[in-house]
Amino acid sequence: MKRAYPWLMAACAMLAMLVSNGLTMTGLSVFDGSLLHEFGFSLGALKFRDLITLVLTGAVAPFIGILIDRVGVRALLIAGSILLGVAYFAYGHVTALWQIYAIHVAFAAVLVATGLNVAVILVSQWFVKHRGTAIGIALVGGSLSGVIFAKLNVTLLQHFGWRMSFEWLALAPVILLVAAIWLVRSPKDKGMLPLGMEAGADAQAASTRGDLSYADALRTRTFWALALTAGMTFYCTLATVAHLIGYLLDMRYDLAKASDGLGLFFGMVLVGNFLFGLIADHINQKAVFMANQAVMLAGAIMLASLNIHFAWYGIALFGVGWGGMYTLLQLQAVNSFGISSAGKILGTITVVDATGGGLGIWLTGVFHDRTGNYGLGFTVCSVLIALTFLASMQFRDERKARLAQLAQAA
Repeated sequence: MKRAYPWLMAACAMLAMLVSNGLTMTGLSVFDGSLLHEFGFSLGALKFRDLITLVLTGAVAPFIGILIDRVGVRALLIAGSILLGVAYFAYGHVTALWQIYAIHVAFAAVLVATGLNVAVILVSQWFVKHRGTAIGIALVGGSLSGVIFAKLNVTLLQHFGWRMSFEWLALAPVILLVAAIWLVRSPKDKGMLPLGMEAGADAQAASTRGDLSYADALRTRTFWALALTAGMTFYCTLATVAHLIGYLLDMRYDLAKASDGLGLFFGMVLVGNFLFGLIADHINQKAVFMANQAVMLAGAIMLASLNIHFAWYGIALFGVGWGGMYTLLQLQAVNSFGISSAGKILGTITVVDATGGGLGIWLTGVFHDRTGNYGLGFTVCSVLIALTFLASMQFRDERKARLAQLAQAA
Protein backbone atom coordinates (compact mmCIF):
# COMPACT_ATOMS: atom_id res chain seq x y z
CA MET A 1 0.00 0.00 0.00
CA LYS A 2 2.85 2.40 0.79
CA ARG A 3 4.27 2.04 -2.73
CA ALA A 4 0.84 2.77 -4.20
CA TYR A 5 -0.04 5.76 -1.99
CA PRO A 6 1.82 8.41 -4.03
CA TRP A 7 -0.10 7.28 -7.12
CA LEU A 8 -3.34 7.45 -5.14
CA MET A 9 -2.49 11.09 -4.37
CA ALA A 10 -1.94 11.70 -8.10
CA ALA A 11 -5.42 10.28 -8.66
CA CYS A 12 -6.86 12.60 -5.97
CA ALA A 13 -5.16 15.56 -7.66
CA MET A 14 -6.73 14.42 -10.95
CA LEU A 15 -10.16 14.33 -9.27
CA ALA A 16 -9.66 17.86 -7.91
CA MET A 17 -8.85 19.12 -11.41
CA LEU A 18 -11.80 17.21 -12.88
CA VAL A 19 -14.38 18.68 -10.51
CA SER A 20 -13.04 22.23 -10.13
CA ASN A 21 -12.20 22.81 -13.81
CA GLY A 22 -15.28 21.01 -15.08
CA LEU A 23 -17.72 23.06 -13.05
CA THR A 24 -16.05 26.48 -13.10
CA MET A 25 -14.66 26.52 -16.64
CA THR A 26 -14.82 23.71 -19.18
CA GLY A 27 -18.46 22.60 -19.05
CA LEU A 28 -20.05 25.93 -18.21
CA SER A 29 -20.26 27.22 -21.78
CA VAL A 30 -22.95 24.62 -22.57
CA PHE A 31 -25.38 26.89 -20.70
CA ASP A 32 -24.35 30.12 -22.42
CA GLY A 33 -27.09 29.98 -25.05
CA SER A 34 -29.78 29.47 -22.41
CA LEU A 35 -28.50 32.36 -20.30
CA LEU A 36 -28.21 34.69 -23.30
CA HIS A 37 -31.72 33.78 -24.46
CA GLU A 38 -33.35 34.26 -21.05
CA PHE A 39 -31.60 37.45 -19.96
CA GLY A 40 -30.64 39.13 -23.25
CA PHE A 41 -27.01 39.81 -22.30
CA SER A 42 -24.36 40.47 -24.93
CA LEU A 43 -21.79 37.70 -25.27
CA GLY A 44 -19.05 40.02 -24.03
CA ALA A 45 -21.05 40.92 -20.91
CA LEU A 46 -21.66 37.28 -20.07
CA LYS A 47 -18.05 36.25 -20.64
CA PHE A 48 -16.86 39.06 -18.37
CA ARG A 49 -17.79 36.65 -15.54
CA ASP A 50 -14.79 34.46 -16.49
CA LEU A 51 -12.45 37.44 -16.47
CA ILE A 52 -13.60 38.14 -12.90
CA THR A 53 -12.92 34.54 -11.86
CA LEU A 54 -9.50 34.32 -13.42
CA VAL A 55 -8.18 37.76 -12.44
CA LEU A 56 -9.18 37.15 -8.81
CA THR A 57 -7.66 33.65 -8.94
CA GLY A 58 -4.43 35.16 -10.20
CA ALA A 59 -4.46 37.87 -7.54
CA VAL A 60 -4.69 35.34 -4.71
CA ALA A 61 -2.51 32.62 -6.27
CA PRO A 62 0.88 34.00 -5.08
CA PHE A 63 -0.25 33.33 -1.52
CA ILE A 64 -1.14 29.70 -2.16
CA GLY A 65 2.19 28.53 -0.74
CA ILE A 66 1.46 30.36 2.51
CA LEU A 67 -2.05 28.87 2.64
CA ILE A 68 -0.71 25.36 2.08
CA ASP A 69 1.94 25.83 4.76
CA ARG A 70 -0.67 27.05 7.27
CA VAL A 71 -3.71 24.86 6.60
CA GLY A 72 -2.52 22.13 4.25
CA VAL A 73 -3.76 20.83 0.91
CA ARG A 74 -6.43 18.65 2.53
CA ALA A 75 -8.16 21.55 4.31
CA LEU A 76 -8.14 23.63 1.12
CA LEU A 77 -9.74 20.81 -0.88
CA ILE A 78 -12.45 20.34 1.75
CA ALA A 79 -13.30 24.06 1.91
CA GLY A 80 -13.19 24.47 -1.88
CA SER A 81 -15.49 21.54 -2.59
CA ILE A 82 -18.11 22.80 -0.11
CA LEU A 83 -18.00 26.32 -1.56
CA LEU A 84 -18.30 24.97 -5.10
CA GLY A 85 -21.45 23.01 -4.26
CA VAL A 86 -23.08 26.06 -2.65
CA ALA A 87 -22.11 28.35 -5.55
CA TYR A 88 -23.49 25.93 -8.14
CA PHE A 89 -26.81 25.62 -6.34
CA ALA A 90 -26.98 29.44 -6.26
CA TYR A 91 -26.31 29.56 -10.03
CA GLY A 92 -29.63 27.81 -10.61
CA HIS A 93 -31.45 30.70 -8.93
CA VAL A 94 -29.86 33.79 -10.52
CA THR A 95 -32.10 36.58 -11.79
CA ALA A 96 -29.56 39.26 -12.73
CA LEU A 97 -26.10 39.63 -14.24
CA TRP A 98 -24.55 40.96 -11.02
CA GLN A 99 -25.53 37.71 -9.28
CA ILE A 100 -23.63 35.71 -11.91
CA TYR A 101 -20.61 37.94 -11.35
CA ALA A 102 -20.86 37.37 -7.58
CA ILE A 103 -20.92 33.60 -8.06
CA HIS A 104 -17.81 33.85 -10.22
CA VAL A 105 -16.04 35.63 -7.39
CA ALA A 106 -16.75 32.47 -5.37
CA PHE A 107 -15.42 30.38 -8.26
CA ALA A 108 -12.10 32.21 -7.92
CA ALA A 109 -11.83 31.01 -4.33
CA VAL A 110 -12.71 27.50 -5.49
CA LEU A 111 -9.91 27.51 -8.08
CA VAL A 112 -7.42 28.75 -5.50
CA ALA A 113 -8.40 25.98 -3.08
CA THR A 114 -8.90 23.04 -5.46
CA GLY A 115 -7.35 24.00 -8.79
CA LEU A 116 -4.11 23.70 -10.70
CA ASN A 117 -1.56 24.93 -8.16
CA VAL A 118 -2.89 22.81 -5.30
CA ALA A 119 -3.00 19.74 -7.56
CA VAL A 120 0.57 20.25 -8.80
CA ILE A 121 1.93 20.86 -5.29
CA LEU A 122 0.10 17.82 -3.88
CA VAL A 123 1.71 15.65 -6.55
CA SER A 124 5.13 17.28 -6.24
CA GLN A 125 5.15 16.64 -2.47
CA TRP A 126 4.78 12.92 -3.14
CA PHE A 127 7.14 12.47 -6.11
CA VAL A 128 10.84 12.99 -6.75
CA LYS A 129 11.08 10.19 -9.30
CA HIS A 130 8.38 9.99 -12.02
CA ARG A 131 7.25 13.54 -11.25
CA GLY A 132 6.48 14.32 -14.90
CA THR A 133 4.29 11.25 -15.25
CA ALA A 134 2.50 12.00 -11.97
CA ILE A 135 1.81 15.64 -12.92
CA GLY A 136 0.55 14.39 -16.27
CA ILE A 137 -1.90 12.10 -14.47
CA ALA A 138 -3.12 14.97 -12.29
CA LEU A 139 -3.66 17.25 -15.28
CA VAL A 140 -5.63 14.55 -17.06
CA GLY A 141 -8.43 15.62 -14.70
CA GLY A 142 -8.65 19.00 -16.41
CA SER A 143 -8.97 17.25 -19.76
CA LEU A 144 -11.52 14.71 -18.56
CA SER A 145 -13.59 17.56 -17.21
CA GLY A 146 -14.24 18.81 -20.72
CA VAL A 147 -15.04 15.35 -22.05
CA ILE A 148 -17.39 14.44 -19.18
CA PHE A 149 -19.10 17.71 -18.33
CA ALA A 150 -19.66 18.81 -21.93
CA LYS A 151 -21.84 15.77 -22.63
CA LEU A 152 -23.33 15.56 -19.14
CA ASN A 153 -24.38 19.21 -19.19
CA VAL A 154 -26.01 18.87 -22.61
CA THR A 155 -27.98 15.86 -21.37
CA LEU A 156 -29.07 17.63 -18.19
CA LEU A 157 -30.00 20.78 -20.11
CA GLN A 158 -32.16 18.85 -22.57
CA HIS A 159 -34.02 16.99 -19.80
CA PHE A 160 -34.25 19.49 -16.94
CA GLY A 161 -33.57 23.00 -18.25
CA TRP A 162 -30.66 25.13 -17.15
CA ARG A 163 -31.82 26.03 -13.64
CA MET A 164 -32.44 22.50 -12.43
CA SER A 165 -29.27 21.34 -14.20
CA PHE A 166 -27.22 23.62 -11.96
CA GLU A 167 -28.97 22.20 -8.90
CA TRP A 168 -28.13 18.62 -9.90
CA LEU A 169 -24.53 19.56 -10.68
CA ALA A 170 -24.18 21.05 -7.21
CA LEU A 171 -23.91 17.44 -5.99
CA ALA A 172 -20.74 16.74 -8.00
CA PRO A 173 -18.31 18.39 -5.51
CA VAL A 174 -19.42 15.86 -2.86
CA ILE A 175 -17.17 13.31 -4.59
CA LEU A 176 -14.14 15.54 -4.08
CA LEU A 177 -15.19 16.31 -0.51
CA VAL A 178 -15.26 12.60 0.39
CA ALA A 179 -11.87 11.99 -1.25
CA ALA A 180 -10.31 14.96 0.55
CA ILE A 181 -11.62 13.86 3.96
CA TRP A 182 -10.76 10.17 3.72
CA LEU A 183 -7.74 9.95 1.43
CA VAL A 184 -5.67 13.14 0.97
CA ARG A 185 -2.61 13.31 3.21
CA SER A 186 0.93 14.71 2.99
CA PRO A 187 4.01 12.45 3.19
CA LYS A 188 4.62 13.82 6.70
CA ASP A 189 1.07 12.89 7.78
CA LYS A 190 1.63 9.33 6.61
CA GLY A 191 5.17 9.04 7.97
CA MET A 192 6.41 8.31 4.46
CA LEU A 193 8.99 9.69 2.04
CA PRO A 194 8.15 10.94 -1.46
CA LEU A 195 8.59 8.35 -4.18
CA GLY A 196 12.22 8.33 -5.28
CA MET A 197 13.62 9.96 -2.13
CA GLU A 198 15.97 7.86 -0.05
CA ALA A 199 15.68 7.68 3.74
CA GLY A 200 17.93 9.80 5.94
CA ALA A 201 18.37 13.49 6.62
CA ASP A 202 21.27 13.78 4.16
CA ALA A 203 19.22 12.31 1.33
CA GLN A 204 16.27 14.58 2.11
CA ALA A 205 18.52 17.64 2.22
CA ALA A 206 20.09 16.60 -1.09
CA SER A 207 16.64 16.47 -2.72
CA THR A 208 16.23 20.22 -2.18
CA ARG A 209 19.88 21.18 -2.66
CA GLY A 210 20.11 23.82 -5.35
CA ASP A 211 16.45 24.87 -5.03
CA LEU A 212 15.97 28.57 -5.72
CA SER A 213 14.24 30.83 -3.24
CA TYR A 214 11.24 32.79 -4.43
CA ALA A 215 13.29 35.99 -4.59
CA ASP A 216 16.07 34.30 -6.57
CA ALA A 217 13.58 32.80 -9.02
CA LEU A 218 12.10 36.23 -9.72
CA ARG A 219 15.54 37.43 -10.80
CA THR A 220 15.90 34.82 -13.56
CA ARG A 221 14.93 35.12 -17.22
CA THR A 222 13.47 31.62 -17.05
CA PHE A 223 10.82 32.70 -14.56
CA TRP A 224 9.57 35.61 -16.67
CA ALA A 225 9.79 33.58 -19.88
CA LEU A 226 7.63 30.88 -18.25
CA ALA A 227 5.17 33.48 -17.00
CA LEU A 228 4.81 35.15 -20.40
CA THR A 229 4.48 31.83 -22.18
CA ALA A 230 1.82 30.74 -19.69
CA GLY A 231 -0.07 34.03 -20.06
CA MET A 232 -0.18 33.89 -23.85
CA THR A 233 -1.06 30.21 -24.09
CA PHE A 234 -3.75 30.44 -21.41
CA TYR A 235 -5.24 33.42 -23.29
CA CYS A 236 -5.55 31.25 -26.39
CA THR A 237 -6.63 28.03 -24.71
CA LEU A 238 -9.30 29.43 -22.41
CA ALA A 239 -10.63 31.54 -25.26
CA THR A 240 -10.96 28.35 -27.28
CA VAL A 241 -12.56 26.36 -24.47
CA ALA A 242 -15.07 29.10 -23.64
CA HIS A 243 -16.07 29.79 -27.24
CA LEU A 244 -15.67 26.47 -29.04
CA ILE A 245 -19.34 25.55 -28.72
CA GLY A 246 -20.33 29.00 -30.01
CA TYR A 247 -17.78 28.65 -32.83
CA LEU A 248 -19.36 25.37 -33.97
CA LEU A 249 -22.91 26.68 -33.51
CA ASP A 250 -21.95 29.53 -35.87
CA MET A 251 -21.07 26.80 -38.40
CA ARG A 252 -24.68 25.57 -38.12
CA TYR A 253 -24.00 22.50 -36.00
CA ASP A 254 -26.59 21.72 -33.32
CA LEU A 255 -25.76 21.85 -29.60
CA ALA A 256 -25.12 18.10 -29.28
CA LYS A 257 -22.65 18.11 -32.20
CA ALA A 258 -21.00 21.29 -30.93
CA SER A 259 -20.47 19.64 -27.55
CA ASP A 260 -18.78 16.78 -29.41
CA GLY A 261 -16.24 19.36 -30.53
CA LEU A 262 -15.50 20.24 -26.92
CA GLY A 263 -15.26 16.53 -26.14
CA LEU A 264 -12.78 16.03 -29.00
CA PHE A 265 -10.71 18.98 -27.82
CA PHE A 266 -10.41 17.67 -24.28
CA GLY A 267 -9.95 14.10 -25.43
CA MET A 268 -6.88 15.24 -27.35
CA VAL A 269 -5.73 17.37 -24.40
CA LEU A 270 -5.98 14.23 -22.27
CA VAL A 271 -3.71 12.37 -24.70
CA GLY A 272 -1.22 15.24 -24.63
CA ASN A 273 -1.29 15.54 -20.82
CA PHE A 274 -0.23 11.99 -20.13
CA LEU A 275 1.81 11.18 -23.25
CA PHE A 276 4.09 14.21 -23.13
CA GLY A 277 4.45 14.09 -19.35
CA LEU A 278 5.73 10.53 -19.79
CA ILE A 279 8.01 11.48 -22.70
CA ALA A 280 9.43 14.43 -20.74
CA ASP A 281 10.69 12.04 -18.05
CA HIS A 282 12.99 10.50 -20.66
CA ILE A 283 14.02 13.10 -23.26
CA ASN A 284 14.75 16.83 -23.51
CA GLN A 285 11.81 18.76 -22.07
CA LYS A 286 12.47 21.95 -24.00
CA ALA A 287 12.44 20.17 -27.37
CA VAL A 288 9.17 18.43 -26.52
CA PHE A 289 7.69 21.74 -25.37
CA MET A 290 8.54 23.51 -28.63
CA ALA A 291 7.10 20.64 -30.65
CA ASN A 292 3.85 21.08 -28.73
CA GLN A 293 3.88 24.80 -29.53
CA ALA A 294 4.16 24.06 -33.25
CA VAL A 295 1.24 21.61 -33.16
CA MET A 296 -0.90 24.05 -31.19
CA LEU A 297 -0.10 26.87 -33.64
CA ALA A 298 -1.16 24.73 -36.61
CA GLY A 299 -4.49 24.05 -34.92
CA ALA A 300 -5.08 27.73 -34.12
CA ILE A 301 -4.42 28.76 -37.74
CA MET A 302 -6.94 26.18 -38.95
CA LEU A 303 -9.57 27.50 -36.55
CA ALA A 304 -8.86 31.11 -37.56
CA SER A 305 -9.59 30.22 -41.20
CA LEU A 306 -13.28 29.64 -40.29
CA ASN A 307 -13.24 26.79 -42.83
CA ILE A 308 -15.63 24.04 -41.84
CA HIS A 309 -13.40 21.44 -43.53
CA PHE A 310 -10.45 22.37 -41.28
CA ALA A 311 -12.36 22.95 -38.05
CA TRP A 312 -12.24 19.43 -36.62
CA TYR A 313 -8.58 18.95 -37.56
CA GLY A 314 -7.82 22.31 -35.94
CA ILE A 315 -9.63 21.30 -32.75
CA ALA A 316 -7.67 18.02 -32.55
CA LEU A 317 -4.25 19.62 -33.20
CA PHE A 318 -4.87 22.52 -30.83
CA GLY A 319 -5.97 20.08 -28.13
CA VAL A 320 -3.06 17.67 -28.28
CA GLY A 321 -0.56 20.53 -28.52
CA TRP A 322 -2.02 22.27 -25.50
CA GLY A 323 -2.18 19.01 -23.54
CA GLY A 324 1.58 18.62 -23.80
CA MET A 325 2.30 22.29 -23.11
CA TYR A 326 0.00 22.34 -20.08
CA THR A 327 1.85 19.46 -18.45
CA LEU A 328 5.31 20.72 -19.37
CA LEU A 329 4.67 24.28 -18.14
CA GLN A 330 4.08 22.92 -14.63
CA LEU A 331 6.97 20.47 -14.89
CA GLN A 332 9.36 23.15 -16.18
CA ALA A 333 8.53 25.39 -13.22
CA VAL A 334 9.02 22.68 -10.58
CA ASN A 335 12.14 21.20 -12.16
CA SER A 336 13.74 24.56 -13.01
CA PHE A 337 13.40 26.05 -9.51
CA GLY A 338 12.86 23.06 -7.20
CA ILE A 339 10.07 22.23 -4.79
CA SER A 340 11.08 24.44 -1.82
CA SER A 341 9.31 27.59 -3.09
CA ALA A 342 7.06 25.94 -5.67
CA GLY A 343 3.86 27.30 -4.14
CA LYS A 344 4.91 30.94 -4.38
CA ILE A 345 6.54 30.50 -7.79
CA LEU A 346 3.58 28.70 -9.37
CA GLY A 347 1.24 31.15 -7.68
CA THR A 348 2.97 34.16 -9.19
CA ILE A 349 3.00 32.59 -12.64
CA THR A 350 -0.72 32.03 -12.16
CA VAL A 351 -1.21 35.80 -11.83
CA VAL A 352 -0.08 36.12 -15.43
CA ASP A 353 -1.73 33.01 -16.87
CA ALA A 354 -5.06 33.58 -15.11
CA THR A 355 -5.19 37.20 -16.26
CA GLY A 356 -4.29 36.12 -19.78
CA GLY A 357 -6.95 33.41 -19.74
CA GLY A 358 -9.62 35.78 -18.48
CA LEU A 359 -8.76 38.36 -21.12
CA GLY A 360 -8.86 35.69 -23.80
CA ILE A 361 -12.39 34.60 -22.87
CA TRP A 362 -13.72 38.14 -22.55
CA LEU A 363 -12.01 39.77 -25.55
CA THR A 364 -12.88 36.90 -27.88
CA GLY A 365 -16.52 37.46 -26.92
CA VAL A 366 -16.15 41.21 -27.54
CA PHE A 367 -14.51 40.56 -30.93
CA HIS A 368 -17.44 38.31 -31.85
CA ASP A 369 -19.94 41.00 -30.82
CA ARG A 370 -18.12 43.52 -33.04
CA THR A 371 -17.42 41.33 -36.13
CA GLY A 372 -20.14 38.67 -35.98
CA ASN A 373 -17.66 35.77 -36.19
CA TYR A 374 -14.62 34.24 -34.47
CA GLY A 375 -12.05 34.95 -37.21
CA LEU A 376 -10.38 37.89 -35.44
CA GLY A 377 -10.40 36.10 -32.08
CA PHE A 378 -8.55 33.05 -33.39
CA THR A 379 -6.18 35.16 -35.50
CA VAL A 380 -5.09 36.91 -32.30
CA CYS A 381 -4.58 33.48 -30.72
CA SER A 382 -2.40 32.36 -33.63
CA VAL A 383 -0.17 35.43 -33.27
CA LEU A 384 0.20 34.92 -29.52
CA ILE A 385 1.14 31.25 -29.88
CA ALA A 386 3.78 32.22 -32.44
CA LEU A 387 5.21 34.70 -29.91
CA THR A 388 5.55 31.96 -27.29
CA PHE A 389 8.37 30.46 -29.37
CA LEU A 390 10.48 33.53 -28.61
CA ALA A 391 9.75 33.36 -24.89
CA SER A 392 10.43 29.62 -24.58
CA MET A 393 13.90 30.03 -26.07
CA GLN A 394 14.86 31.68 -22.75
CA PHE A 395 14.04 28.58 -20.64
CA ARG A 396 16.88 26.89 -18.77
CA ASP A 397 17.23 24.61 -15.76
CA GLU A 398 18.02 27.20 -13.07
CA ARG A 399 18.37 24.56 -10.36
CA LYS A 400 20.97 22.68 -12.38
CA ALA A 401 22.86 25.92 -12.93
CA ARG A 402 22.76 26.63 -9.18
CA LEU A 403 24.10 23.15 -8.39
CA ALA A 404 26.96 23.73 -10.84
CA GLN A 405 27.80 27.02 -9.09
CA LEU A 406 27.75 25.31 -5.68
CA ALA A 407 30.04 22.56 -6.98
CA GLN A 408 32.53 25.12 -8.31
CA ALA A 409 32.45 27.03 -5.02
CA ALA A 410 33.18 23.84 -3.10
